[in-house]
Amino acid sequence: MKKYLLLFLAFFLSQSMFSQTVAWFPVKDGLYTEWGENLDPYNVHHEYPRPTMVRKDWMNLNGLWKFTIKPKEASKPANYDNQILVPFPPESSLSGLKRKITPDEKIWYKRDFVIPEDWSYKYILLHIGASDWETTIYVNGEKAGTHRGGYDPITVDITFLMKEEGRQEIEIEVWDPSDQSYQPRGKQNLDPKGIWYTPTSGVWQTVWIEPVMWASIKDIQNIPNVDDSTITIIPTTFQAVAGDSIICQIGAGSRVLKSDVKPVEETFHFKLDNPQLWTPEQPFLYDIRLKLLREGNLIDSVTSYFGMRKIEVKNDKNGFKRFYLNNQPIFLLGLLDQGFWPEGLYSAPSDKALEFDILQAKEMGFNLLRKHVKVEPERWYYHCDRLGMLVWQDMPNGDEHAEWEPPSGIDFKEIDREFASESQYKIEFEAIYKANSEHPSIIAWVPFNEGWGQFKTKEIFDWVNEMDTTRLLDSPSGGNFFGVGDILDFHHYPDPILPHVDSSRVTVIGEYGGLGLPVEGHTFTDKENWGYQNLTSRSDLEKRYIEYIEKLHVLIDQGLGGAIYTQISDVESEINGLFTYDRIELKPNPKKLEKAHKNLFKHFDETVE
Repeated sequence: MKKYLLLFLAFFLSQSMFSQTVAWFPVKDGLYTEWGENLDPYNVHHEYPRPTMVRKDWMNLNGLWKFTIKPKEASKPANYDNQILVPFPPESSLSGLKRKITPDEKIWYKRDFVIPEDWSYKYILLHIGASDWETTIYVNGEKAGTHRGGYDPITVDITFLMKEEGRQEIEIEVWDPSDQSYQPRGKQNLDPKGIWYTPTSGVWQTVWIEPVMWASIKDIQNIPNVDDSTITIIPTTFQAVAGDSIICQIGAGSRVLKSDVKPVEETFHFKLDNPQLWTPEQPFLYDIRLKLLREGNLIDSVTSYFGMRKIEVKNDKNGFKRFYLNNQPIFLLGLLDQGFWPEGLYSAPSDKALEFDILQAKEMGFNLLRKHVKVEPERWYYHCDRLGMLVWQDMPNGDEHAEWEPPSGIDFKEIDREFASESQYKIEFEAIYKANSEHPSIIAWVPFNEGWGQFKTKEIFDWVNEMDTTRLLDSPSGGNFFGVGDILDFHHYPDPILPHVDSSRVTVIGEYGGLGLPVEGHTFTDKENWGYQNLTSRSDLEKRYIEYIEKLHVLIDQGLGGAIYTQISDVESEINGLFTYDRIELKPNPKKLEKAHKNLFKHFDETVE
């Protein structure tokens, strides 16, 4: 308690802008990770939030905001009766509230800030990493913009709503229909139990502002070609004019390897000498440095990075379809990763927490994480890029369920979605793609999972294929197949089975395992804990897990190309994680898992080479 009294005193002194200060404390009535225990509430998620396009100047607006909850139909509040720690959702412990939000309510945030003097005469952009779901932003009482989507970043230009001097005021209004509408929402459920978890409403990623010049670099796209050792860089600009130019440099550490100058809106092509390829074992990243010039004067500069990585499916020597990374066969051994945290729900307590799961998966010998019906902050994908973790990215589910049953669903079964529902799915999918398309770690998209929200399957797969030609597409994960995609994906619990292989696609087991083991003192609830198969000891879990890995040896011989175990950590009452929900206890011996995985990879190499 002394710790939190000191934190409150620090908050009171540092947040004097609030006329009615209300004490902030975490609601500590459940599990906490070490990062939640050591949270610095006035220095929350302080890392630069957009690693693929970095500018020097920015301001983090995470921290204590005024907060209130009003009926959905109510007008803008005159008073704010509470406070919230941003970016943690109000349903979470770390928000200081832990309050259920219903679709009949709206939540409101408010704070002010001062623009540094050297930002004068620049455009000011306000960014929200993600906010679930319909978000409206007001600046100094005027509406700045509205956004619908729970997983993609929001950017609004607030320049012309700013006062000439003094404190600037931001208000954010959010309405979240949760599981009562058609929008993508993943595992969020107003009645959480089993595979359904506590919802997240409102802001759940970093809020920040940055200054940009009147002409600036707006976006960067990189397209590596491993086969001809080239990288294509496509910058787009805002308000650049004829005669402006861009300097593009490719670097490695402090060395500049390639450099060129072109008129704005032209594309850069570089031939790399003996390029270092990006792999899980050696995740080498090249630097990109871009400078926008007008009449020789620097207007804007940004930095980014890329990895030389190629992913495809083709035949091995035995005629089976396999994954090939940079022209080398690879077996994908992965973990299902739901991305939930006991004290933050969708919001990890810190950047180190985001990094932890990836590091632990690598140390146990996994080379893939399937981000399951959730999208993470961009820094999570950055950590996968730099640490060397492959990613399958699911599109969060929404709307209704098609008829489905494991392990292969019911072929050609899908649902009819209303026009608004279809449109919102595509709007959010495209926004998620654009926000994360530059990450070499992402090698596959998963548009549908187990028939949930599945509609116009062939049309959607053609659309995603056209949108992204550099990654693979998982056929509807778990079944309801339509003969589309690069991957045939079966689900089966608890043991891995292979009903058949496909001659035109690589065959995987996209979900299996789910061995449940409660660890005393580390469960979310004392009752109704469950797994797909409940065990009573760590030794039983280790034995069963290794038996399943050994079964994968046999399935590899039959054409299996990858397998994903459920799951990396417990989530609420679902106790089938390798880690407990608080990430304190690892249930199996990691050395035994690492040894079993090495033997599996060795068997795969011997089989395909």
